[in-house]
Amino acid sequence: METFYRTHSYLVDHTNAPVRRALMDEINWNDRLIGIKGTRGVGKTTFLLQYAKEKFGLDRSCLYVNMNNFYFSQYSLVDFAGEFVRRGGKVLLIDQVFKLPHWSHDLRTCYDRYPQLKIVFTGSSVMRLKDENPELNGIVKSYNLRGFSFREYLNLQTDNHFSPFSLDEILNNHEHLAKTILPYVHPLNYFQDYLHHGFYPFFLEKRNFSENLLKTMNMMIEVDILLIKQIELKYLSRIKKLLYLLAVDGPVAPNVSQLAADIQTSRATVMNYIKYLADARLINMVYPKDEVFPKKPAKIMMHNTNLMYSIYPVKVEEQNVWETFFVNSLWKDHKVNKGDKGSSFLVDGTTQFRICGEYNKFKPNPETWYAMHKMEIGHGNHIPLWLFGFLY
Repeated sequence: METFYRTHSYLVDHTNAPVRRALMDEINWNDRLIGIKGTRGVGKTTFLLQYAKEKFGLDRSCLYVNMNNFYFSQYSLVDFAGEFVRRGGKVLLIDQVFKLPHWSHDLRTCYDRYPQLKIVFTGSSVMRLKDENPELNGIVKSYNLRGFSFREYLNLQTDNHFSPFSLDEILNNHEHLAKTILPYVHPLNYFQDYLHHGFYPFFLEKRNFSENLLKTMNMMIEVDILLIKQIELKYLSRIKKLLYLLAVDGPVAPNVSQLAADIQTSRATVMNYIKYLADARLINMVYPKDEVFPKKPAKIMMHNTNLMYSIYPVKVEEQNVWETFFVNSLWKDHKVNKGDKGSSFLVDGTTQFRICGEYNKFKPNPETWYAMHKMEIGHGNHIPLWLFGFLY
């Protein structure tokens, strides 16, 4: 146990989170069982350690443990939690809980056996905490940690402290909001860098970003999909090929029959693999209004723009990048569907958006909002695209 305390102290002492994530203030930390999901590489470990440092410092009533530790191949989490409680432990931070073979049962047992203990755990975005683990229903509160928003990236790069805006605030007051930002920074000077490498925090590391992201993408498939969904390793190459084909095709409706032939499997398996890739936050599925999986989506997009530049950099269309950024920014709190004729997307079932780069190529529709790429400050129903990066 002392080894774990020493590791915890070292990690907390050396944690220096570059940006305080907004999720820190959205979580109700009074709940006894809290799950924080997120795609690989978005900073879940740093988030746990930042919470420990901010709320507890080096107080031994809080302890961080990683389930990658070989200790847990021999000893159970339940017994470990019991020993921690006996030593006065109150908050157990468990990283990568899905590495345990019976993780949901163990969490439930800890919850029932140690009512004085609070557990905060991280897991993959592929995990379905409640749907696939009924023993956690009613006791776990689940949250999603996303990659950096453009706002967070801008704050980090410029040492500003801009706050997020709601979609209603942007639609109703975007000119004023932009004017509160422009005296301090010109967002368009940073926007392309964000689109290329700003979503994942590891752009701060002194390593090649694209190579690092490709490695992370492979881990998403090999661990987050194959391990959690219990898919045999021999099918790994098919899933990787499917992701590549979807990326090359761009944001269009998938030709499921052709994809099935290309990766030598059935149409039903292709649709399941597509769902797994979406759960892993590698792609987004955009449907017509009132349609959902298992129906075929109207278009498949990469989950964020950084993935586009890494997986197939020779064919990155600007329009596709802008639309991917828009969908990814809205995805956290809003429902995004395929737009009607003349618009790109329908948001929350009521609001039409068109994503554009220039003014003079179309006649504006007063019923549609226009998200404009090459615009610093908007007017009327024309809004700078970058401002949607302030939604979280």
